[in-house]
Amino acid sequence: MTTAGVVPGKGMNQVASRSGLILAVSALIFFALAVIALVIPPTATEVALREWLLRLDGGIGAGLLRGIDNAGTWRVILPGTLLLFALSPRARARWWIWAVALLAAPLAETFFKTAIGRHRPEDITMGFPSGHATAAAAFFGSVMYLAAPRSDRLRRAVQILAATCIALVATGRVALGAHWPTDALAGIALGTLLASTAYLVAASPDRAVGAPPKAAAPPTL
Repeated sequence: MTTAGVVPGKGMNQVASRSGLILAVSALIFFALAVIALVIPPTATEVALREWLLRLDGGIGAGLLRGIDNAGTWRVILPGTLLLFALSPRARARWWIWAVALLAAPLAETFFKTAIGRHRPEDITMGFPSGHATAAAAFFGSVMYLAAPRSDRLRRAVQILAATCIALVATGRVALGAHWPTDALAGIALGTLLASTAYLVAASPDRAVGAPPKAAAPPTL
């Protein structure tokens, strides 16, 4: 029997090994892109991809891109976080872990922007990684993880919607001329790394919500 779409026994520990792999891959992608950004200027392929995406910023697409762009800012993430805490008992139980991950996103992207020092395509300010993409991946990545114990249908719907939001925010940042494609990709990797870390901390056995204390082993003679 299920309650509010929750599948009994399908807790956060069930996908811990998968989240560890996602964390490792995200970290590898981010630092590989960081090294490339430090030593190699944007390639002809990246320039061509950016120019193609810039064509999306016109007509109906322009308004849509600017609307989607808000999903990588506090205008969506702050109320979204409050709604997440209201709807998810798991998020509320270890709310500080998820809050730290979301607060770490702007701090991390600011640090790496200074450390990497790569300019935006049309500006002298630093652009690697994309702050919007980092924030979106951290928030919507957390939503995807917290949807894990839900019923299959609800979980898939939430995860597809969340992944789509991340992709649209990242694509929009390039299409609006604010970033190189690798800036946006690095932001996705960094935000996913933060969300995966939060999941692993929240799902660790010693933090299991409502877990009864283990009985002491009887002495042996």
